Amino acid sequence: MKRYFILLLAITLFLPPLNSYAGSVSQAGLLFLKISPGARPSGMGEAFVALADDATATWWNPAGLAFVPFNELTLMHTNWLPQFKFSDLYYDFVSYTHYAEDWGTFGGNIIFLNYGEIQRTNEIGQDLGSFNAFEVAFSGAYGSQVTPNLGLGVSMKFVYSMLSPYGAGTEKGSGKASVVAVDIGTLYKTTFLPGLQLGANLSNMGPKVAYIDRAQADPLPTNLKFGLAYKVLEQEYNRFTVTFDVDKELVTRKANGESDPFYIALFTSWYNDGGFMSADELEEFIWHMGAEYWYGDMVGLRAGYWNDSLGKVKPMTFGLSVKYSAYRFDFGYMTAGENHPVTDTMRFSLTFGL
Repeated sequence: MKRYFILLLAITLFLPPLNSYAGSVSQAGLLFLKISPGARPSGMGEAFVALADDATATWWNPAGLAFVPFNELTLMHTNWLPQFKFSDLYYDFVSYTHYAEDWGTFGGNIIFLNYGEIQRTNEIGQDLGSFNAFEVAFSGAYGSQVTPNLGLGVSMKFVYSMLSPYGAGTEKGSGKASVVAVDIGTLYKTTFLPGLQLGANLSNMGPKVAYIDRAQADPLPTNLKFGLAYKVLEQEYNRFTVTFDVDKELVTRKANGESDPFYIALFTSWYNDGGFMSADELEEFIWHMGAEYWYGDMVGLRAGYWNDSLGKVKPMTFGLSVKYSAYRFDFGYMTAGENHPVTDTMRFSLTFGL
């Protein structure tokens, strides 16, 4: 399907203004890296950093791999922003974990966001043909136990963005860019309260990404997520877990549009808006909570909620799993009110034990 405005839509929803600080909820580029994969975590309000006990741990928290002593493959698909009714605007995710005895667990994932076919025109509106726009990331991850209760993990990713093979107007170059980034994570199973797990993941640390002009390079969406998971009930046929996450984007843009390098923004992003832990800074936190119930190893039910005050998004989420032998089907649903872009977002995942 040809669309004249999809590129503008993609830039508006996923990329910040290149020359303006004001009016941007996110201050980074390549925001598709922050889209949460996995229908199971989605159904739990996207609160999963301290649980991370399946193949999606390669994205959620590579330290979770330390406690995943098995091989598993997960595939996920979702039509992104369904309220816009663009059938070729979709997001795909595939992740694999491989356990190596005495070494730990290795893993990798591929993320693909397709913007579809875009119509190209010149300054006076003449048709110049079309092209396909997309963004993709390839990651390799590793997690290992430092102690029986403490796991550490790391992930490295290569990201490629193809928004346009051409420059805008008379500009040289194109809307193509690539960058390398790193994630680090930790997960701790507490001894003082059995069933309680604490986790944290610092993701997307890397150099700025530039398309046409290096002087207008955008920071990556470096993000800190930390949380807890508590197994309230752990019986043979009944398991119930609650989770809670909070995350913050660690990006600093100045009034002139320039941004700090990520290794500086790790610190300056905590006090650049009104002072350390001020009301403006607290507004940048996104809060997530979720719950999961399993009847045996056959049926799982989930519900969750998250609150992004700055972005004015407060979705409710629901999920369902059906498992048979080594195969598991997961479904996640999100609603944020009538006509909101994320309302009716449905994620479908299929997981194989190998």
